[in-house]
Amino acid sequence: MTYQPTRRAFISGALSSLAASTLAQEAAVAEPVLDIHQHTHYHDREDAHLLTHQQAMGVTKTILLPAGTPTVSASTHKGKSNGLAARCGGTETCMKIAQANPQSYLWGVNEVTDLETAPAEIEKWLKLGACIIGEQKFDVECDSSHSQKLYELAAAYQVPILLHFQFQTYNRGYERLHTMLAKYPKTIFIGHAQTFWGNIDQAHDQKVLYPKGKITPGGITDRYLSDYPNMFADMSAGSGLLALTRDEQHTTAFFDRHQDKIFYGSDCADHFGRGPGCQGGQTIAMIRKLSSSKRVERKILWENSQRVFRL
Repeated sequence: MTYQPTRRAFISGALSSLAASTLAQEAAVAEPVLDIHQHTHYHDREDAHLLTHQQAMGVTKTILLPAGTPTVSASTHKGKSNGLAARCGGTETCMKIAQANPQSYLWGVNEVTDLETAPAEIEKWLKLGACIIGEQKFDVECDSSHSQKLYELAAAYQVPILLHFQFQTYNRGYERLHTMLAKYPKTIFIGHAQTFWGNIDQAHDQKVLYPKGKITPGGITDRYLSDYPNMFADMSAGSGLLALTRDEQHTTAFFDRHQDKIFYGSDCADHFGRGPGCQGGQTIAMIRKLSSSKRVERKILWENSQRVFRL
């Protein structure tokens, strides 16, 4: 026999569902989350999965970071690093999603750093509304003449530039970045990835991309964040999550020291936005767990991004 609810039970259930939905929406508004690091077509993920992933994580607004033009050159490892080495979509794919969902998405522009056409190509999209340059993930020196042209553009258009630092692979010479931070004080630099997060530890071995164990404060990244007002941190990817979890006592103190400089980002290729496969969701949970106060948590998950991106 099939159960048929009474009219009263049906209405009661509907009202309960409506109330639960309303409460969830109010909670999202009360505690918004801004994800500064996501990609279209990430490892061939469909756009529909990207949308549901962000919603399931509880993200209010997302910044989509594109790849550059597919290029066979030394800076793209003969094409192996095209699509940010993850089959990510280009600038137009990010803009289209953001234009179709303006309440939920912003978009960035990117180009292969050492292409002669890179500055003009990036400027074209900045004029159309791109809010960030990046993710810059190419095999160039971080203080190269080509890189510096993009730092100048970022300052001129008052948008941040996000850099993927990976030892001997992308944006080489991280130990020299301080010269760029000093030379371009009006440029907002956002650091990300293995070498950036490994260097929160003063004892970091540069060859180890995913270090574990206790952290000695005072590494290069720690100093850059302390000494340069234009240096910021993107908490995304497995490297960011590892930095959070490897020494929880250190993380709470690190958050306190740099509470105005850290952004939440996911850089997560998961389809569902929850469960053990969603590194982005785990990062949100760890930020909430390890922040010393609600004030610090809100800065990292929303307020810092809101301020820098002028939302």
